[in-house]
Amino acid sequence: MESANTFDLPDDLDAVLADVWQRLGRAAKDRRAAMHTPVVATVTKAGIPSQRVMVLRAFDRATATLRFHTDARAAKAEQVGSGSPVSILGYDAGAKRQFRLSGTARIETDTPAADRAWAEATLFARRCYLADPAPGTVSDLPVSGLAADIEGRKPEDEAEVAPGRANFALLMADIDTVEFLHLAHTGHRRALFVRSPVDAWQGKWLVP
Repeated sequence: MESANTFDLPDDLDAVLADVWQRLGRAAKDRRAAMHTPVVATVTKAGIPSQRVMVLRAFDRATATLRFHTDARAAKAEQVGSGSPVSILGYDAGAKRQFRLSGTARIETDTPAADRAWAEATLFARRCYLADPAPGTVSDLPVSGLAADIEGRKPEDEAEVAPGRANFALLMADIDTVEFLHLAHTGHRRALFVRSPVDAWQGKWLVP
């Protein structure tokens, strides 16, 4: 079990960045990982930050890209569009680590990657995209948005959820800045990593 009181990595920037990549990779594959559900912040057209918890579906180390799933009709999809700033916050309470990631996000709907993600999703997960009307629509009553014949049960075949494909989208976040923070009563550690134009990462220590 990781210690909450000592820094369990060498004071080496390469080791710190490797720890970030390892934890993000695990978070994308393990639903029990602490950073499996980070906070994703976008910016509204009025310039107001908008935050929500999202499930990290995939992480590509080579491109530093995080993949999330969303409804194409959701407000965040409109906010992001083909390219907008994004900030992602992950925290591992057991390891006392906080990651602040920033970069540019985009929405993908009719791409091979979106098709693969839809095909790999469970029927239960695909059911979410059958909501009608769209997410965020004002309602006089508390509703799920799902039709009565499918609400509260697991779909039995792909035909039932197929209409949801038109509403399914990917939120892809290309990260270019990583801020690492480790908390410990023996002494915190904080570092900043910035990706250069040639995809190399430059790190430096910061005072916590």
